[in-house]
Amino acid sequence: PEVRGVVMNPRDHPHGGGEGKSPTGMPPKTPWGQPAMGHRTRRNKTSGRVIVRSRHRKS
Repeated sequence: PEVRGVVMNPRDHPHGGGEGKSPTGMPPKTPWGQPAMGHRTRRNKTSGRVIVRSRHRKS
């Protein structure tokens, strides 16, 4: 079972707290404060295109 962030205390989740069944009043977030649901959180990998020649040569 997963506990919803809305039913937690404010110290436990960004959506927590409020009087009764109050709305979050903010965009959806993870328990760690990162944007959730539709917001991209992954970074693109850096490409190796800028490496012209390897530093390690065959001896």
